[in-house]
Amino acid sequence: MPGLLLDTLNGKRSSRVPMWLMRQAGRYLPEYRALREQKGGFLEMAYDSEAACEITLQPIDRFGFDGAILFSDILIVPHAMGQDLWFEAGEGPKLAPRLVDEALDTLCSATERYDPIYQTVRLCRQRLPEGVTMLGFAGSPWTVATYMVAGEGSRDQHDARAMAYRDPGALQAIIDAIVEQTITYLSGQIEAGAEAVQLFDSWAGSLAPDQFERWVIAPNAAIVSALRERHPDTPVIGFPKGSGEKLPAYARETGVQAVGVDETLDPDWVARELPADMPVQGNLDPLLLLAGSPELEKRVATILRAFAGRPHVFNLGHGIDRRTPIEHVERLISTVRGFEG
Repeated sequence: MPGLLLDTLNGKRSSRVPMWLMRQAGRYLPEYRALREQKGGFLEMAYDSEAACEITLQPIDRFGFDGAILFSDILIVPHAMGQDLWFEAGEGPKLAPRLVDEALDTLCSATERYDPIYQTVRLCRQRLPEGVTMLGFAGSPWTVATYMVAGEGSRDQHDARAMAYRDPGALQAIIDAIVEQTITYLSGQIEAGAEAVQLFDSWAGSLAPDQFERWVIAPNAAIVSALRERHPDTPVIGFPKGSGEKLPAYARETGVQAVGVDETLDPDWVARELPADMPVQGNLDPLLLLAGSPELEKRVATILRAFAGRPHVFNLGHGIDRRTPIEHVERLISTVRGFEG
């Protein structure tokens, strides 16, 4: 039977607000840190289906969230497209060759790298408690392209943004290739058992409005359209972090069934500006959860009241901080589930 989260993403309202947290399967959990000590690096665990399944289920076992988000990474797609991928301690992910130096057609496809991710989804669906929704995900094309072009993350996405102005045709070819791969990748996750999927556009906020239309809205719309044709019953959550006043256009024009909202937006404004029946996800500041100040309960109440008139999934405005104390998460859960308006 569909769970509360899946029902909410399909537009149903309930007396209880479902919740999950972005990056809920990760370093803030002692059981995750213990497994990582045993298994090795991040990428090794992502490609180890048994380990990745165990990590995906850890926050469900501990907290009883309504959704389990696949333990993986948005850079699996460029890895499958043929770039080398590794993680350096203290520096984050690295990709080579950088597409600021090399052409896209020099890469050799390695789509078999998707197979262990699909197996993780299958294992999770077999082992999840009834009513818990299995969530797959991928990075959105613009965000993935910023890593592929620069070979690493950056504070302002300089290399990709410069390419968009200097040689938009080259960037368009990269974006189009990512769109095609993302459709394949998310379709594979859905066929393996993902009940809903999320598109993470973590760097959407770095673009000017006209650039946002071309590099965020258009490619995400292409992915959603293809997924809806192939998997009409599977909701797609779009999360364009930092989109600000461009969020309503994203919601209208991409075709996503639900929108994730980051912590910088006033939830009352979001509730007014988005289509009245569109499910909304978010938007507690992860740093407020880390701090655990008396403001936490007040902010939770503000968010819940703002979105009370529409389907709402309680979540953070981005991923949970790895330093977040377990007791703060427990406090958040009890606050959300005990809220009475």
